Parts: sequence; C-alpha cells; structure tokens
Amino acid sequence: MFVQPIDYFLAVWFALAALSTAYVAWDQLRNNPEPVVMKWGFILVTLYLGPVGLLLYVMADKEPAPGEHEEFVKPLWKQGVGSTIHCVAGDATGIILAAVVTAVLGLPMWIDLIVEYIAGFAFGLFVFQSLFMKNMMGGTYLENVKRSFMPEFISMNAMMAGMAPVMALLMMGRDMRAMDPTELIFWGVMSLGVAVGFAVAYPVNVWMVSRKMKHGLMTERQPEKAAGDQSDMPTQGNHGQSAMPAVSHDTANNTQGHGAHAGHEEGALPDKAPTDASTGNAHGTKPGQGGHGGRNGHSMRPDVTRPQLAAVTMTTTLMLLAGMTMPAMFVNMRLSNRDVRGAIMPPSMIMGWDTPGDAMRDMSAIHPRLVAHAAAAQARGDVDLVPTLDNGVKVFNLETSVIRWNILPDVAVEGYAFNATIPGPRIRVTEGDRVRIKVTNRLPESTTVHWHGLILPNEMDGPAKITQKPIQPGGSYTYEFTTEQAGTFFYHTHDHVDRQQAFGLYGALIIDPKSPQEEPKADHEYVLQLQEWLKREGLTYPAMLMEGGLPNYFTINSKAFPATDTVKMKVGETIKLRFVGSNNNFVHPMHVHGGPFTVIARDGYVLPESARFQADTVNVGPGQRYDVIWKALRPGKWLVHCHIPHHTTNNNVEQDGGGGLMMVLEVAA
Repeated sequence: MFVQPIDYFLAVWFALAALSTAYVAWDQLRNNPEPVVMKWGFILVTLYLGPVGLLLYVMADKEPAPGEHEEFVKPLWKQGVGSTIHCVAGDATGIILAAVVTAVLGLPMWIDLIVEYIAGFAFGLFVFQSLFMKNMMGGTYLENVKRSFMPEFISMNAMMAGMAPVMALLMMGRDMRAMDPTELIFWGVMSLGVAVGFAVAYPVNVWMVSRKMKHGLMTERQPEKAAGDQSDMPTQGNHGQSAMPAVSHDTANNTQGHGAHAGHEEGALPDKAPTDASTGNAHGTKPGQGGHGGRNGHSMRPDVTRPQLAAVTMTTTLMLLAGMTMPAMFVNMRLSNRDVRGAIMPPSMIMGWDTPGDAMRDMSAIHPRLVAHAAAAQARGDVDLVPTLDNGVKVFNLETSVIRWNILPDVAVEGYAFNATIPGPRIRVTEGDRVRIKVTNRLPESTTVHWHGLILPNEMDGPAKITQKPIQPGGSYTYEFTTEQAGTFFYHTHDHVDRQQAFGLYGALIIDPKSPQEEPKADHEYVLQLQEWLKREGLTYPAMLMEGGLPNYFTINSKAFPATDTVKMKVGETIKLRFVGSNNNFVHPMHVHGGPFTVIARDGYVLPESARFQADTVNVGPGQRYDVIWKALRPGKWLVHCHIPHHTTNNNVEQDGGGGLMMVLEVAA
C-alpha cells in the first residue's frame, strides 16, 4: 500500500530497474564480449542500482560496435568501474541477503550491521572472487582465497563504509517501514545504500586496478576458425599482450603497460607487498580449450609497496569503523525490526540514540492498511447506545477498531473507535442502574476501558496491568457495576493512553439522577467532547504536548468547524452545554457569545445554588467536565468556541470564518 509520496517514486524506480536489468541481461548474454562473471556482475548491479547501473554499463562496458570492446574499455576510469562492479555484485548480494535474514529474526541494528559485513565479505571473497574467478585465476580454490583476501578486504571496507550509515540512518529514521523487507522502502534504502557504497569503493578500486591488485574490464572472444593452421598461431594480443586469437582478455594491467604472459607464475618483488592480486588478467587459451586458466594460473604481480598497502588498508578500515559506529550518535542501534514494527514517526519528533522502541510505536502514525472501516463523510459520533436487558441489568456492547473518519468533508483521519464512531456511542443510564458492558478489542494492540470519575469496584476501574490484564487483540472483557452517582462522565482507554485516547477512543457517559428534580433543567442539551488531531503528509499521528506531536486540527465531537453541528433555538430558550475534556494534553478556554452562562456542575457533581456562578468562559482541562446553562437573549448566530485562536483554525487556516473548536447556536426571534 502506498502511504507516503516516496512509495510512488520507489514504484517507478523499481519498474525502471526491472527494465534496465532486463536490457543489460539481454545485451550481456547475447552481445557483449566479456567473461561470464562480469556479465553477471553488471546484471546484479543493475538490479540493485536500476537506471544508474544501466548508465554505468552503457558508458563503461557495452561494446559500441563489433570488435571495439578492447579499445573501448581501455581508460582507467572504466577499468575502475569494472573492478567496482565485480566487488559490489558479490558484496552487496551478501549484505542484502543478510539484511533480510536479520530483519526476519529481529536482531538489533548493531548486530545487523556486523552480520551484513561478514556476509558481504564472505560472499564476495569465497563466491564471487575465489569461486567464480577460479578458471580465470588458475590454481586451487584455497590459493585463490589467499590471493583475493587483501583486495577484497580493502574493497569491502570501503563499500560498507558508505553503505552502513545509509542503512542505519534511514532504516531508523522517520519511516521505519524501511526495516521491514515486506515494504518497498526497505528495498529503496538497500538500493541507495548500494549506490553510496559503490561511490565510496570506486576510488579505492581504481587505485587497486592501477597497481595491478585487481582486474578491471576484460574482453573475451569466441574462438574463430581461420584458413589453414593460422588458428593455432599466436598473434599480438591487446595492448602489447601475447594472446591467442581465440580469446582476448583486456585488463587494467594491460592498459597500464604492465602485462604479463599467462605462463608466468605470480610472485612478489622483494620491495613489494607479498599479498597477491585477487583476480585474473590477460591470458590466452588455444582454440578448443574453452577455459581461462594459463599454465600456472593467475599472472598479475601487484605493483604496490608495503607502506602503500598498509596505508590504504588502515584508511579503509578507519572508514569502515566510522561508517559502522557514527549512526549510533543519532539513532538507537539497539532496536530491531520487531521493536519498531514499521513505525512512521511525526516529522518533527526529536529522536535520539536513547529513544525507546515503545515511545516510537506510541508516537507513530496509524498505518492506513490497518483501517477496518471507512465511515461515511457525514457520519456523526456521540449517538445514543441502546442497551438490552438481562434480568434487570442494562447490557451494552462496545467494540474497538481502526477506522477512517472525516473531521471535515475533505479531511479524513485514521482513528481508534468504539463501535466505528468517534467519539464512541453515548452511554446513558440512571443513577442506581446495574450495567454490564462487554468490550471486544479489534485494535492491533491491547487496550482497556476506564470509567472516568465513577465510584465502582476496583477490578472494574480499567487501568491496564494495575487492576486488570490488558485486553489483547481479538479478546474481550466484561465490566459490570452499579452506578452510584449522577452527572456528566465519560469512558476512555487506559492502555497506551496518550496514543489511543488521542486517536479518539473515548465516549460520553451520562448518568441521570434518580430524582429528576435534583438536576437543573434546560430546553436543549448538547455534549461537546473536545479533541485535538495531528494530520501531516497524509498520515494521522497522536496529538500531544511533545516535540513533533503538536496538533493542527481541533474538533468538537470529532468534527471541525464548519462541519460541526449547528443547534437551533428561539429567543428565551435555554441550552445545557456539557463540556468534556476528552483528550489528555490540552486546556481549552471555552467561550460562548451572546451573553453569560451559569456554571451548574463540575466533574459530574451539581453545584449547590450558592456555589453556582455566571461566566462567559470556562477552562476545560484534560479529563474535566463542566455543565453550563446558557439563555438565548438575542436572535442571531452565536458562537461557542475555544478562545485560543490557533484552536479555531484547520491546519492553521480559517474556513468560512474560523475552524476547529467552533460551533453555532442559531437563535430565531
């Protein structure tokens, strides 16, 4: 599922990568005159680098016209490309396979990088260098491992020095779907990492080619029968090499004028480093042999001194250590794919090397693929939930789920809902009722329900792991108690509270008094459940007072003005407004235009007449409830709104005169 703009780019990128790889494979296997190992090297690297791999192939290796490959690949920069291609094809394959395995096993990132290095080095050395190049190098497999060790070590260090920080910083960055091999962005990070690794390893490979420690690009011609016995006569090979007409291998040492005949044994000059080269060079075979080995195998003699080799080895090793350890300054390398579970973080959240995985998951966006129900754009929350009776007990059923909900006609959020509405349905009972509420959890995480402000048995109170075991996904829990109070209350989650409540997991609980005369009456009644939302870049994050968590939308009963309700009244009528601080972070000074109101109840308790007071603004804090009665004194459209200006905008923009926490009391004469 595409959930971020990068997903669309990656889809196009990998489509182009597939086409590029198909072309390179077709052209290499049919037309390009070079050894099989290099053919597959370009094919694999194009698979990893997409159009960039195609560009490298066309510019550095593809024969421009029949018979021109030898001359075309002579420049040192092209030989360096060939050497790096051979390195990256083996190393990157091992690294990518290891990354998939470690992600599936749930290993921490720091172990992941170590395993990737070992796997990349092992695959490059034992398979792509020593095994696939055995015929060309000659000698035994173990001899080839020995010859290839130092060049492969140097090249792999440079490769991983570039690749490791790219993988670590992007996988543990904002979009941690990048740690999951089932996500497209994982492969995008791998592709970018290979590209950076290629760029870092390229200068080192150019140097090793120039010093005859590694081969570059080569030319291999199919045997051609000539008239008479000329096919068995040696002719002058490429660039001063003695080669047979059947097969010609053009290598870096050829281009530098340091060629050696295939029959020469490899050895070290007294003042040179004793380490042998890793791969083959120009050599010949007689027609019909069909092999690559010379009489004594590998014939390249490194033109490098011990101090030079030591300096390059030390430098690339330091580069590797920096690339492997630097990310630990910025991201938590102790976390794994299982810890972060594909979390997508808010754009401005501060994340450091000590940010725990639990915090990341709680602050992360709801993944759109988790949405089980898309509510109609005009759907309303806070609808009365009708109970059934069981031997005098009022029975209610609540089910949590992930839904898509419109807070404006053109703005939808992903949220957590009771009974597929935000807020959840209104539960209305009478003081003294026995109630039974079965809660079934369809969320991707555990949850519980707390009955805010009620006096009830402790085991019915709802705090997860304190009074009850959390309700696991697919599980249920039944709450049963007798109501002992009357007033405005609400119910809400009490597990992962800052996440789940911020996503809408709450609802009004109104308990009418057993004696109706105990509660002040009004002609109309309206419940206002106040909430904040954070919607950025197409995703919904939990809004909270934390870096990166500040809201940009505000709602009354999960609708933002101008989509909020309008209550119609007549002059002289009264309305009871029940303000509920539904979320856990923000205070909202709620103000009513058109005259003062009387505060008659606070936190569910009716104030005695002597304690009641008139006001036009009341600060509704998290969890608080205020009941006020407002009388319509004049005709007109009178606003009810939060007096923090930002809270009356939609993503910082006013629509039709406002936004967010605003609604209208429309009074007729």
